[in-house]
Amino acid sequence: MAYKIVTAHCTACGACEFECPNAAVRFKAGAYVIDPRLCTECAGQFDAPQCASVCPVPKTCIPA
Repeated sequence: MAYKIVTAHCTACGACEFECPNAAVRFKAGAYVIDPRLCTECAGQFDAPQCASVCPVPKTCIPA
């Protein structure tokens, strides 16, 4: 499973990109996106996915 970013809600603040331990978050076409091949939902590294934990906009980083 991987997380995704609802691009319509993304404010392009960049908080998620810097917190992702797997470098799965990238800026593309005006918003951030998560590469599902790299996203591990932070399993084994954190108790919760860091993108969702740091995102200032509720329900922007969600399970895919």
